[in-house]
Amino acid sequence: MSDSSLSDHPFRVQPGQKVDLEAWSTRDDQLFPLTKPKGKDLFKQFSHQVDILQELFYAEGKHRLLVVFQALDTGGKDGTIRTVFEKMNPQGIRVASFKRPSSKELAHDYLWRVHPQVPGNGEVVIFNRSHYEDIVAVRVRDIYPESVWSKRYDHIVNFESMLADEGTTVLKFFLHISKNEQKERLQARLDEPEKNWKFNPGDLDDRALWNDYMKAYGDVFERTSTEKAPWYVIPADQKWMRNLIISDILVKTMQDLGMNYPDIDFNPAEIQIED
Repeated sequence: MSDSSLSDHPFRVQPGQKVDLEAWSTRDDQLFPLTKPKGKDLFKQFSHQVDILQELFYAEGKHRLLVVFQALDTGGKDGTIRTVFEKMNPQGIRVASFKRPSSKELAHDYLWRVHPQVPGNGEVVIFNRSHYEDIVAVRVRDIYPESVWSKRYDHIVNFESMLADEGTTVLKFFLHISKNEQKERLQARLDEPEKNWKFNPGDLDDRALWNDYMKAYGDVFERTSTEKAPWYVIPADQKWMRNLIISDILVKTMQDLGMNYPDIDFNPAEIQIED
């Protein structure tokens, strides 16, 4: 359902494209060559469009939108969701977070906990982490052998293809930050008392596996970015630019749905509201 301006988007991973994340920039000043103040002004315009489009999306009650966010620690998933989707009506949007699976969830297949969270008609659902943890995390941390996680690329492609065939638009964003930027953000969590609660010593264990995560995510993008469910690798060192790029993609995606307000079966001009 993507228009040509998104099909060849510079941060979109084309089907089968090999991705070396170390070669992908974590900063960008080409797509929107703006100063930060002007960028924030443009973001406000995008936010207004998102507000209008989501009202139409919800009123029509016909389409479904699934937005997936993945990132390394401190990548900015929470901040992106909070800022980019701030103007959306809470009645029509929901966030699903996927943390360490419970014992009940582990007793089922790995998609068992995911499928009930996908959007219904007129609904926008955001995945804060997702089913991709069941490839990346289990691979890097050596939780399951390759014979298990390697089959999941095809499982997920088929799952997302089914969602798309049933009317769900799928957008997947990887918030790409540099290792130096992660260091600064982790240090800020230690230095600022109001951020101490965000720091998890276990994040340092994952940081030590940085190269393994880069390789695992690169393989995921190559194997699971499809025409029906594309991946976008978003340069995310600059938060304001990150928000701007994602908002632009979101607006173009929703505009491309060709939405209309539902027909009504009455003439408003004939309705009189009594005092």
